[in-house]
Amino acid sequence: MPSPPRPLIVRLRNWVGDVTLGIPTLQRLADHGYALQLVGKGWARDLLAGHGWPVHVLPKTLGERVRQLRELRRTAGPEDPDLPRRLNAVCFPYSFSSALEFRLAGLRALGHAYEGRSLLLACAAPRPRGVHELEVYWDLGNVLLGQTAAPPAAIGLRVSDVHRAQAAALRAAHGIEPGCIVICPFAGGTWAKQDKTWPAFTDFVARELPAFGRRVVVCPGPGEEAIAREQFASARLLPNVDLGTYAALLQDAALMVSNDTGPGHIAAAVGTPLISVLGPSDPTLWRAWGPSVQVLRGDGTWPDRRAVVDAVARTLGRD
Repeated sequence: MPSPPRPLIVRLRNWVGDVTLGIPTLQRLADHGYALQLVGKGWARDLLAGHGWPVHVLPKTLGERVRQLRELRRTAGPEDPDLPRRLNAVCFPYSFSSALEFRLAGLRALGHAYEGRSLLLACAAPRPRGVHELEVYWDLGNVLLGQTAAPPAAIGLRVSDVHRAQAAALRAAHGIEPGCIVICPFAGGTWAKQDKTWPAFTDFVARELPAFGRRVVVCPGPGEEAIAREQFASARLLPNVDLGTYAALLQDAALMVSNDTGPGHIAAAVGTPLISVLGPSDPTLWRAWGPSVQVLRGDGTWPDRRAVVDAVARTLGRD
């Protein structure tokens, strides 16, 4: 007989790239019999829909978050009488407030020791240093399962049938054939207070990509539409695409060219060839993860535009 489910409440991080890099750990825990109840941003529902894990949208205030966690603990109790005595939650974020919320909700959480929050966690694991962020999250799985294993070579993001159908309808409506080139010329946040946006991206799209004879597609996120229209007018603009449909679009793309940003991680996670253009970001810590990734970076700065063009040519078999 199969073992009864072991509910596990998991707080996701707040950025697309971080959540994507956490997928191997989540899948590993699910494969070991944990019934995941995820808490995160609303967009995580679409991104993770193919895995079938429930995603509860993170409320705004501390009080609301604590009440949400208490309700998840209450509903999980009847499924597992041992719930109060074991580690029953995982905290991916490093913040003091996230650990406090678990403690106030009466949950026994595992998380990395950081920002003086060790007393709030039932198990505070030392945070690995100098390793890729995917391996940082993977370490929490090692601790919870009591076994050390190497992380997988690929993330293996699963795309739902619903999102595949939505992507197909979107391509048909806009006349986009499979094998297009997707660009992500946007970047949220900074690295060491430096902009993560490749300065040559606009000229690269306008002057270099047309020679490859493929439709170029851009899917701006909220607040990025004006930049897409003004600076990337030659690309087919697809605004307001949810992350699950975005992942499905990427599965049928020939390649993606991206800054250091969430959609690049999604492309790598579904196995799409990715040319990741990095400037200040440290690839040893934050590169997109997977065998389909080419990281291009200069000597501590941005790569030459010709290097990116050559990488596109190689990927498309035109070198």
